[in-house]
Amino acid sequence: MISIQNLSVEFCAKSLFDNINYVINKKDKIALVGKNGAGKSTMLKIIAGLQLPTSGCIAKPNDITISYLPQQMELSNTLTVVEEVSKAFSHIDDMRCQLAKINHELQSREDYESKEYQELIDRLSTLNEHIAIEDSENREAEMEKTLIGLGFNRNDFNRPTAEFSGGWRMRIELAKLLLTRPDVLLLDEPTNHLDIESIQWLENFLITKANAVVLVSHDRAFIDNVTNRTIEISLGKIYDYAVNYSKYVILHQERIEQQMRAYQNQQKQIQDTEDFIERFRYKATKAVQVQSRIKQLAKIDRIEIDEIDTSHLNLKFPSAPRSGDYPIIADNVGKRYGEHQVFDHATFTIKRGEKVAFVGKNGEGKSTLVRCIMNEISFTGNLKIGHNVKIGYFAQNQAQLLDGELTVFDTIDHVAVGDIRTKIRDILGAFMFGGEASDKKVKVLSGGEKTRLAMIRLLLEPVNLLILDEPTNHLDMRTKDILKQAIKDFNGTVILVSHDREFLDGLVEKVYEFGGGKVKECLGGIYEFLEKKKLATLTELEINNNHKKDTLTKQQNIHEAPTPSLSKLSYAEQRERDKAVKRAEKKVADAENEILRFETEIAHIEKQIANDNINDDIFEQHAEKNKQLENAMSHWELASMELEKLKIKQNNN
Repeated sequence: MISIQNLSVEFCAKSLFDNINYVINKKDKIALVGKNGAGKSTMLKIIAGLQLPTSGCIAKPNDITISYLPQQMELSNTLTVVEEVSKAFSHIDDMRCQLAKINHELQSREDYESKEYQELIDRLSTLNEHIAIEDSENREAEMEKTLIGLGFNRNDFNRPTAEFSGGWRMRIELAKLLLTRPDVLLLDEPTNHLDIESIQWLENFLITKANAVVLVSHDRAFIDNVTNRTIEISLGKIYDYAVNYSKYVILHQERIEQQMRAYQNQQKQIQDTEDFIERFRYKATKAVQVQSRIKQLAKIDRIEIDEIDTSHLNLKFPSAPRSGDYPIIADNVGKRYGEHQVFDHATFTIKRGEKVAFVGKNGEGKSTLVRCIMNEISFTGNLKIGHNVKIGYFAQNQAQLLDGELTVFDTIDHVAVGDIRTKIRDILGAFMFGGEASDKKVKVLSGGEKTRLAMIRLLLEPVNLLILDEPTNHLDMRTKDILKQAIKDFNGTVILVSHDREFLDGLVEKVYEFGGGKVKECLGGIYEFLEKKKLATLTELEINNNHKKDTLTKQQNIHEAPTPSLSKLSYAEQRERDKAVKRAEKKVADAENEILRFETEIAHIEKQIANDNINDDIFEQHAEKNKQLENAMSHWELASMELEKLKIKQNNN
């Protein structure tokens, strides 16, 4: 479908890709992996046609559709969410305009036998077919299903996009791309701003509905579940494996080991042959054998070892100065924005040396509480920072705050003070910015390289409280593992805001759950927390939080009436909830019956076509029934989602 042919890219006389060749086939789900700066994002931009290679080309059919989700993008600030997402269907409106123009032209022409008239008729027929295939009555249902799957509420649909943060705006753009159903979908770190529930929804969408997908992601579970092929980019070359990431790791190691064994065996054979030649070179009785060995040596196809990228991040946080026994003491801390209470009555104590995690659905207040601790925003209650506490803070958008016009060296030189300025080159080298890399401008760095550069600030002076808000965004797998070990070895106190279960596992000993306007302390690691809550994944936690938020909103709407026990609903409330479940079950059953009816009718039409029992409009009937079937399936999905939420609420009470 898409052929990458002899592709080479050079930056500042340095080769990023060297004569690369591979093919993207229909239904391929490809993970692009490699170290930060290896060229993963550049590869996506070249395939998308946004960047030209130094040499080589991308061969693709003219009618192929490609959609690209970059790490950052800009949306209009004047449109609502639904209006912005509706742009996904703009091509259908364009086709309708073309159709109207052709119909108008046909009405004014009388040259029915001419070639031009016949071409107009053919164009009219083609447009009608495309519109029948792509346009359907379920456009609104598809938009609603996609937006809800990505974490939006229905009351968000008519809000201006300007009201949303960068992460939510990325979700709006992702919804547009998914609704266009392109032939090839290019995704650069799509999970960075998604919570677990949305990640799993996207996972299922890409597996069941997407065509070819090429994605870059640091989330092991996500790429393992979605992809069936892994392309590694290393030192300008690619290594193509027809397996997912976990199997690729095993095969990659096996390949290197087999290559090394074959190389060593061949080197021994060559050495033995050369020793024989040298020993008997001047003996007349061995002349024939020596000449034979010389010819044998010349025919050997020398095995070369693939060059291995051995550069790695050397990260170690400075030893923490001793702080007081309790770096953070929170007493009834709360934060409100206008009428919206983000959280309230947060009361907890973090002891010196503890490593804790803030978890919960996006928007529940994790980063907000961090900003309260940093004294960046006002709050209610008391929040005491302990004696001699020195905070090192990595914000979620830290990498985006860097000045793109500065070089890597100047970025650090501008903030370094005292003796540390004499060690800038050493620090940059430890973060893989040695040599010429230190003279690069920040704007040409990859997302992961910017994250590494932003993290250097944490090393400029010793701290004893590290606060890291989504520190693994944009980091490659290997760098993420190194960061995890560095945090483990750090002897100070750590607060981690993260959705990455694998990263948190074995790293934190206490979890703070954000949801429903509350902050709850849970002792133990992330999986101990999940086990205590009897949750298989954080998804259920987030769904429960949605339920609690809905309950809180209802209570506020009745003028702060006394809160009924969540575990003991009144008879009337329970009866009303049971009725809602039955109504939802009926909707699901009705939708299933509709699907069965349309499938039966389609099968009947296809049987007629197979038996050559064809009339003038049978193909139009077939297209119409398929459109009705797709619409019914969309209604079934929405009804099933609603039923599942109601049952979860019912089980929780």
